[in-house]
Parts: sequence; structure tokens; C-alpha cells
Amino acid sequence: MLVSLAPEIAVSRWFNTNEALTLSALRGRPVLLHAFQMLCPGCVAHGTPQTQRAHELFKNTDLQVIGLHTVFEHHAAMTPVSLQAFIHEYRLTFPIGVDEAGEETPIPLTMGRYRMQGTPTSILIGRNGSIVHHGFGQQSDMALGAIIAAELAA
Repeated sequence: MLVSLAPEIAVSRWFNTNEALTLSALRGRPVLLHAFQMLCPGCVAHGTPQTQRAHELFKNTDLQVIGLHTVFEHHAAMTPVSLQAFIHEYRLTFPIGVDEAGEETPIPLTMGRYRMQGTPTSILIGRNGSIVHHGFGQQSDMALGAIIAAELAA
């Protein structure tokens, strides 16, 4: 069976990690990719706290949680300096990358590669590198946890 691999992430800067993360290097481990914007109400109220909870809940497994600050609007306000303050204020401890800016488009590279509709977006990439779940908007903690647990057990 031919597996369609999840596109590689394009990150211009990392926070909360000493090394750049790539999906190819993480193959064999499930990856929860959380795309967010600091000025997105749904991200601040639900998506990013949910991702922090998943990071804490599954810390003793091989799940890799990655945040992706994917800015497609209000570019001038959402700089790396602002993001660093946001990460500190919200006590986010999972690795967070800044989605690389697109050329001649407001849509960043990873956002475009995954055809994201907006933020928050949660994507679970399976051990084999394929996309297991691609959810846009607010998602139930129970449902997302069940999807993650099923992939961890696979």
C-alpha cells in the first residue's frame, strides 16, 4: 500500500528547543502539529491550551508535539519578539516553530502545503509519516486524545 507522506514543515525560527525539528527525522514517532496565531481568539482560548495539555499528558510517550505559529494576517503585529512574549505569558513548553513566509502571498509555506483553512488547526501525523487527522477549529479534548491514543497504540 502506497503511503502519502505528510509535507515537510518549513520553519524560519524555533522556540523551546535547541535543535530544528523535521518530520523526516521524526518518522517512526507520531507528531501532533498545532498551527496557531497569537491574535486568534480560538487559538488563545482553546487550541493552544489544548496542545499544552496534550504535551503534558503524553510526555511519557513518544508523541512529539510541535506548535507552528502560522501568520497569514496582521503580519506586522506578530513578530518573533511578540511570539516570545506570548510563549512566556502562556507558559507554553512544547517546541514552537515560526512558519516560513510565503513568496508573494500572505500564506506561509507550511500552511499552504497542508491546505489549512485557518487557525487553530491540529494535524496528527502517524508513525509512518501519513496524515491521520486534520482538524480545523475547536476540537473536543476527548476526541483529539482518543485519536492520539489510537496512533500511540498502533
